Amino acid sequence: MEQMTRVEFLKSMGFKGAALMALLTSCVREEDTYVDAITIGGTTTPTSTSTSSSTTSAPVSSSTSSSTTSTPSTTTGGVDPTTITNYKLKIDLTASSSANLKKVGGYIVSGGIVVAQSSAGVYVAATQTCTHEPKKQVIYSSGEFYCTAHGARFSVTGQGLNSLGSRGLTVYKTASNGSIVVVY
Repeated sequence: MEQMTRVEFLKSMGFKGAALMALLTSCVREEDTYVDAITIGGTTTPTSTSTSSSTTSAPVSSSTSSSTTSTPSTTTGGVDPTTITNYKLKIDLTASSSANLKKVGGYIVSGGIVVAQSSAGVYVAATQTCTHEPKKQVIYSSGEFYCTAHGARFSVTGQGLNSLGSRGLTVYKTASNGSIVVVY
């Protein structure tokens, strides 16, 4: 017996248009809305985690320093990423698993979060679950977040850029010191 997706099942039951969209957005699974904090490329674990991903906020731009001193540089917002304990994702930029983040325009997807380097040393992060339909298909492309399922487009601040992205997208704050990126 072949399995159906939720969309296929609801369509087979006769739902379409606004009724279909209402049902799809009302039956989002728990794993689509909660993100456990994880670390990529390192062994550090947070002392506490946040499980809600419903807060929408603009990402904090971060900058790297080419200084050779041992003092870590902080983000332009003044947040030292090593002091953040309540984070959603922590990425070790020296690990091979984060190689895509080392170039401008590169991104990774982990734990339901898309993290990208939008410009030199500036990282942005958003949920991978699209608000047009609750599909985990949001990526970073050409300076914006983009859903590969139907073409919803979002700015790096989460604002919808077309009718499919009109509901906006949940974005997260980021902090980096050149060695790690913390999404919180």
